[in-house]
Amino acid sequence: MAFPQGMLIPSASSSSSLARNPSLKPGKLPSALNSHPKFRSSPVLSRRRKPNCLRCSASSFSEKHHTNSPKSDDVVELPLFPLHLVLFPGAILPLQIFEFRYRMMMHTLLQTDLRFGVIYNDAASGTAEVGCVGEVVKHERLVDDRFFLICKGQERFRVTNLVRTKPYLVAEVTWLEDRPSADGEEDLEALANEVETYTKDVIRLSNRLGGKPEKEVGDLRRNLFPTPFSFFVGSTFEGAPREQQALLELEDTATRLKREKETLRNTLNYLTAASAVKDVFPSS
Repeated sequence: MAFPQGMLIPSASSSSSLARNPSLKPGKLPSALNSHPKFRSSPVLSRRRKPNCLRCSASSFSEKHHTNSPKSDDVVELPLFPLHLVLFPGAILPLQIFEFRYRMMMHTLLQTDLRFGVIYNDAASGTAEVGCVGEVVKHERLVDDRFFLICKGQERFRVTNLVRTKPYLVAEVTWLEDRPSADGEEDLEALANEVETYTKDVIRLSNRLGGKPEKEVGDLRRNLFPTPFSFFVGSTFEGAPREQQALLELEDTATRLKREKETLRNTLNYLTAASAVKDVFPSS
């Protein structure tokens, strides 16, 4: 599920907080990375929607829990893909890989644990320091040595040190987990239910404005606990990658849900006004 491009209108306070609060700005890797011309923009990778003839490998991600999750103080080395998109835990990411250095990476990953780091990159803010592990759950290798992948988001990580830049990026990372809310009385279930209601209303009005049949939106929670549900909602904010990056970096589920609620409420107000104009001026 994704909102139409350009339909999501982040609130003014959400947008300004990116510039005002350093903790919400996409961070940067060591200067050796951002000064390197090869890594100031995304690598030559593209998304592919429907790969065929895919081979499967097991995925360790649980929709409700991370079983045997690594500890937050563990330091490991991880190959990185800088991309102009944000991957969330639990989200599915189709990719086509054709650049030589990333084909080399794939050959290595297929012999090891099939996990790599997806990290947001853009020309304005450089490369973020917080990303999400992508695990290859299906892959197809073509005769010209390109790869089609289906990846699933796993744990979040923070880059602590750049190990090397050639032939592809490898960094030392530590794992990132949500901390208990500062307000211990915060009702996460109630917040998640409010966010689900706003999301359903946004989908309904988006479909109406797009000329699609209006129908009841089904269960979006799917028994997800508040934290994975907050990641699911963030993954639907397509077209606003910097806002997605800010959501990914937050380490408090309640704060993430509140920010999503505010963004969805502002989006709903915009869609309601647009729907009213359409009712008055149908031809427009």
